[in-house]
Amino acid sequence: MTVASQEINHLDDEPIEDVQGRPDPRRIPINQVGIRDIRHPVRIRERSGGDQHTVATFSMYVNLPHHFKGTHMSRFVEILNSHEREITVGSFRDMLHEMTQRLEADNGDIEMSFTYFIEKAAPATGVTSLMDYEVTFRGEQKGDSSDMYVNVQVPVTTLCPCSKKISRYGAHNQRSHVNITVRADEFFWLEELIELAESQASSELYGILKRPDEKVVTERAYENPKFVEDLVRDIAAKLNEDERFRRYVVVAENFESIHNHSAYAKIERDKDENPVY
Repeated sequence: MTVASQEINHLDDEPIEDVQGRPDPRRIPINQVGIRDIRHPVRIRERSGGDQHTVATFSMYVNLPHHFKGTHMSRFVEILNSHEREITVGSFRDMLHEMTQRLEADNGDIEMSFTYFIEKAAPATGVTSLMDYEVTFRGEQKGDSSDMYVNVQVPVTTLCPCSKKISRYGAHNQRSHVNITVRADEFFWLEELIELAESQASSELYGILKRPDEKVVTERAYENPKFVEDLVRDIAAKLNEDERFRRYVVVAENFESIHNHSAYAKIERDKDENPVY
């Protein structure tokens, strides 16, 4: 054995210092420290009874007290690897609590974004195809209390009421994105929020449309014109009727087909702070 090898073996026998745990003389706390944009496979429960396998992008943060030099980044990944099971709002909340405990933090945040697919049948021919929707789970813990939020982004069609009124032939329409964010106080299905957004648009979208389907969709949109303001108000009215959703944000953006800009509207409400309009 060489001298260099003997020195290495000697070092291997020595305890390894926890550098992150060193005291920090600057005495400045950090609001958020952690990892961003790590991808991990997850399973999401479907309303139909099955599980959907997808890949989610996670960001995970905790606060760091002033007396710690650094946090243990590897523990974030260990927590992800230990949750190789179906992700629900409940298990997501458990992951948030575990993260703050293992990192010895008072506050923590986890955000998980993934694509969710729903099989839909075309309105006339019944041909089936998959529609994709962007979903985000976000958990916030402050001390002993935590809040969970779910956001769905739903593409829809809107047709302009003004254009329909003033034009002799047709009316301009556009593809729109509806974002609904709700505080998850009680159980609900992702499909419920997606269907809510689609039901209040001029028309929902489909992956595949044959000619008879296209006729149905365009005529449906023509008979159901919506300004961007109508869209967010109609969705908000439905959320107001559902006591499961005590706090929500509804955002709609129309990617205008005859303007070089988007039309935008937003409604935000906390029913506990503002029970009556």
